[in-house]
Parts: sequence; C-alpha cells; structure tokens
Amino acid sequence: MTNSGKRFFNREFSWIEFDRRVLEEAQTQSIPILERLKFLSISSSNLDEFFMVRVGGIGQLRDIRHSGLDPSGLSADEQLSEIHIRCHEMVKQQYDCFQEIEGTLEESGIRRVSVEGLAPNQFSHIEKIFETEIFPIITPMAVSSFDDFPLLPGLGLNLGVRLKGKGKENELFRFALIPLPKKIPRFVNIPGESGDNFVLLEDVIGAFLDRLFPGEPTIEHFPFRITRNADLIVSEDQASDFLEEMKEVLIARKISDCVRLEVVNTISQTSMNFLVKALKIEQNEIYSVPGPINLGAYMSLSTRQGFSQLKFEPWTPQPAPEVVSEEGIMKLLSKKDILLFHPYQSFDPVVKLIEEAAEDPDVIAIKQILYRTSEGSRIVEALAKAAALDKHVTALVELKARFDEARNIEWAQSLERAGVQVIYGLRGLKVHAKVCVIVRREPGGIRRYLHFGTGNYNERTARTYCDVSLMTCSEDLGSDASAFFNAICGYSQPIRYNRIEAAPIGLKKRLLEMIESEAERSRQGQPAKIMAKINSLVDTDVIEALYKASCAGVKIFLNVRGICCLIPEIPGMSENIKVVSIIDRYLEHARILYFQHGGDNLLFISSADWMPRNLEKRVELLIPVEQSHCRDRLMNLLESAFKDNTQAHLLEPDGSYKRIKSPKGKSFRSQEYLYEIAKELGKSATKERRTVFEPQFPQSKRKVKK
Repeated sequence: MTNSGKRFFNREFSWIEFDRRVLEEAQTQSIPILERLKFLSISSSNLDEFFMVRVGGIGQLRDIRHSGLDPSGLSADEQLSEIHIRCHEMVKQQYDCFQEIEGTLEESGIRRVSVEGLAPNQFSHIEKIFETEIFPIITPMAVSSFDDFPLLPGLGLNLGVRLKGKGKENELFRFALIPLPKKIPRFVNIPGESGDNFVLLEDVIGAFLDRLFPGEPTIEHFPFRITRNADLIVSEDQASDFLEEMKEVLIARKISDCVRLEVVNTISQTSMNFLVKALKIEQNEIYSVPGPINLGAYMSLSTRQGFSQLKFEPWTPQPAPEVVSEEGIMKLLSKKDILLFHPYQSFDPVVKLIEEAAEDPDVIAIKQILYRTSEGSRIVEALAKAAALDKHVTALVELKARFDEARNIEWAQSLERAGVQVIYGLRGLKVHAKVCVIVRREPGGIRRYLHFGTGNYNERTARTYCDVSLMTCSEDLGSDASAFFNAICGYSQPIRYNRIEAAPIGLKKRLLEMIESEAERSRQGQPAKIMAKINSLVDTDVIEALYKASCAGVKIFLNVRGICCLIPEIPGMSENIKVVSIIDRYLEHARILYFQHGGDNLLFISSADWMPRNLEKRVELLIPVEQSHCRDRLMNLLESAFKDNTQAHLLEPDGSYKRIKSPKGKSFRSQEYLYEIAKELGKSATKERRTVFEPQFPQSKRKVKK
C-alpha cells in the first residue's frame, strides 16, 4: 500500500492489514501452540466478518453502478479487485500456518484423525455417534436444477454430494446437499491410547453416506461454505413495529447475495461448475482451500481443558483495593471515584454495583443502556429483580447491535415481561454509549450513582477485552447523565451538557475544538501534545484536523488497534504523528483521550471510535476523568501503549506495519505491565481486607445438623 500523494489510506485495506497482524501472532513460534491456534481462529473469524459487512456493502455499491470514490480515491470495482487479491494471499498464509500448527499439535498429543486411519474400535465409536446423534438430525436435500438450489445460511458448513447419474445418458446433474447441524460439535472425540484424538464432523458424515442414500452410488462429497452479505439495515421510516422489522432483517440475511464461496481444493471441476452456476458467483469470489473449512471453529479446540503447558500462563482478574471492604460500593463511591481497568482488574464490582442497587430499598430507579450482553447475564437478572421489587427500571436495549440482534430481541422481551420499561434504541441512530444511572433517596436528598465504560455490559467479554470503567457519584456527571437519558428516552431535543459530550450532536465538535486548541497553543510557542487510544480512525474531518495540528507542531501519539486511514510521518502533512497498534493476548478496546491543554491535562474515556458512524450516526459519550488518583492511573495506562516494544507495530507511511523491536535487555510489553500493576494493587487489596473473627463455642453449644 503506497500513499502516492494521497491523504488517506483505504479503509478496507487497513482492515485487512489488521487481520494480517493477528495472523502474524499465529505465525510466531515463540507463542504456545494453542495460543497460536487461537490467534489463527480469530484471524479467520475476522475475515468472515469483513466479507459479511464490508465486502457485501461494497458489492452493493458496485451492483448499483455507484460512481463515487472512497476517500483514498478508489472506485467500488477497484476496491473489490484489490480486496480479493489481498484476501486470497491471506487465506493461503492462514492455511500454511494451520498446517504447521496442526503438525505441532499432533506431536503434543492433539490429533485430527482421518476416517481411513481409524482402528476398528474407533470406527465403531463414530458409527454409533452417527447413528444415535447425527443421523436423526441431518436432512439431505436433493437439487434437481440450478433454480431450486436451497437457501443455505451464511457461514454454515455444508456437505455437497454428487451422485451417480441414471438412465442412458448417465446424466451429470445429480446432487444433494447436507447442511451440518450447528448443535453438534465440529470435533468428534474418539478413544485413543493417549492424547486428544478427534475426527471432523463432516468426515464422519462422509463416511456413512450409504446410510443417507441407500442404493445410490456416490461419486464424491465435498465440504463448502458460503458467506452472505450482512450489510443490511432496517427501513426505520417505514417500520411501524421496530421489533418485527429487526426480525425481518435477520431473515433477510439468510437470503442475501453470496459474496464468498469456500470449498476444499479436492472438488472436481464438475461439482465446482455446479456450485458456481447455482450461487451465481464470480471466479475471484471462490476461495479454494486445502481444508478444513472455517478455521474459526478451532477456537473451541484452542480453549479445551487440559494441555495447560500449551497455553499462556493464565492472568487472573485482580481485585481492586478500593472495593475490598465490607462496605457497599455506593457507600465507597460517596467518598471517591473508582476507576478500573479490565480485564486486569475484575469486572465484578460493576456487576455488584447493579446487584446492590437492585436490592437496596432506598434505590428508587435504575437506568441503563444494553448494547451487547452475555448469556446468563447477572446484570440483566439484577434489572429484572429490581423491577420485581417495584423500582422504576428503564433499559435501552439496542436491537441494531450487529450480529447480536437476536439475543437483544430475546433480552428485551424477557425484561419487558419482568416489568422493565424497555426502549428499542432510537430511530435512525444506534445507541452505543455505555452508562448506568442509579437513583437513590438519602437523608441529604436524591443522589445518583453512575457507571461509565468504554466496553459493553458483558461479563464474558470483560475477561478478554481491555476496557476502562469509571464509577462515580459526581453531581455534575449525575445531572448530565439524567439529562442524557431524558434526551434519548423521550422526545426532548438534544441539550448542552455540563461536563460530558454526546454524539451525534456535540462530541465531534468538541473533539475538533480540542485538537484545534492544541494546534493554536503550539503556534503560540506553548508545549502541545495529543495522545489517544482508540480502535479505529476513519473520520476524514478528524484526520484533517490532526494533520493541521501536526503541521502546527503538536506532538501526536495515536494507539489505533485496527483500521487507520491516517497516513503518518509525511513531511509537510503528518511528520509529528506516530501511530502504533498493539496485538496481544487481550483485545485492545478502550478509548482514552489526552490533551495537554496548556498543562491542564484533559483526560477522557469514551465509547466512541473516530469513525463517521460513531461521531455522526450513533449515540456515544465522552466522559471527563477528573479526580487525581483516577487521572494518574488512566494516564499511566495510556502512556504504556507508546512504550511497548514487544507487541506493538508501527504504522509506516506506505501503509505497512513494522513490529517495534526491543533494545537488548530493555523489552516492555504494555499488557504484561498493566497486569503486574493490577497484581500489586490486588496484593494491597488482600492486605486491606478486613479480618473476619469467628468465635469458637464449646461443643455443647454448637448446633448439630440433623
């Protein structure tokens, strides 16, 4: 990728570069083998999402003959052509990496066994599994013509079967399809003398095709998978029932255009021609691989119990010293703010705050935004419990959270049944802010306890995503939070806030103003500096403001995990901008902003990335962090990203990324550093924990269990 005098990198190519950095971790031989497998599966899943969301959307632009160019100056056709070139190369690298990893796994006792290589007792084992667990579920579908090709779901694995033709002409068109059930594990365990031995589900089914097609000779069978366009939006202006309209979007995804075909490279040309014609797919959209298809499925294998010697040493989320006492969290917040950095520190205090509020008789209301939640969520259970105890509970459940729509529809309906006032997001806008407001009646009057976060209220992802939580009972922030909820839950017009900023109205304007303020201070000869930790940087207005600030002499340090369309270190444009990306065992997800501001040192956390969708088409929050102990910890977290010389990659002016190499004996790994800090704080938390005195009574006074 070269800049050729351009001012922006292409967004899609930058996404692919991010996935390439993830793949690089899978290729790193010093990493434990099951961790390498995990990174490989992540790179595969990332590519799945890329095709569903981005390739599908660009394909729609091409199909309607959209003549516009993206900010990097490329048409839809040019982007698609280059995307497929890059993705074909990446898929080849993924499978080269997989073959190496699989060989090492076999040496370590984790073996994929072919059906042909099974011992008699092992074959009997899979035969029993097929007869009792698989055969009753699967249903072959005959395909008699191209026009009656069934509507296969996107990303579902299928087995194609070519049957021997009948009649004098020995007709070639004799196919059947078998969608593999998602409820049956992909990896079928088989007994072995040692280690972990398994056969792939598609191989088990392929071994017993005679049971599915009795009396019908089969010529070949081949696994394949299609990817459908998932870049579909609800027509909210015509939606009288928004919940039902979202259900229609989920159905539409199942029948949308095919944007990628993955098939094993052993398929015959006859069967390939059949798939291509039936799916109406172009040649560059075919990804022929040595198998197995869907390396993302190997995530479950990488996380199997046992084989600890093949994994990273676990980093256990640590307790925070501020919340170890027997006092309730709201009482602690009445004394000072609490800032937590996850997953190094446990997400449990956030959950306990909401659970405590649900049971506290003095709490009269809870208001919360739910964007993505986990199965069996304690937070959702707490909201339902609070409603059952006659508290006024409002939950804004964002039904448009991509790929979590079905789960959020289920949560929304269950919360409604529990008596919670549920709001299905906003018309025309996604609500992506992370905030909870707890209203409590106290002797001094009404008091609001708040949680603001950079991540979702999801107990599961809080163990693997790097995020920041701020808990406070600040009067100004409480007033703003209440006004914010009134604005998005009612019909009130957006307002000006005291301390926070909210997209899509004021956040981008404030961001541009702070960037320009640093530029002006630099022009006046004052020190000026901007530091930001975000996931994506795409918005051209923000990028142009950063270029302008760089030309004014502002030192700008950006930690951008994924997509970055800004071109750094170009003389006369961005020579003062440094961009790094960190790929490590946890997913970098926090958004933290710093502006020197003449020595006032403004610090913020945010739910928003610097993308047009976040700043102009979503409801997001920018929250100031003001108490000194929280600011110090947040600044330390932010600065650590720019010291990393182990897992950090530097964005070059040509769009490539170069791993930053540590000087000999001076390595610094930011995630490890943050975990060590969390451990030290956890040790102090343990020391401060109150000792519980348990009196010992005479035997005669002890209660005897009957």
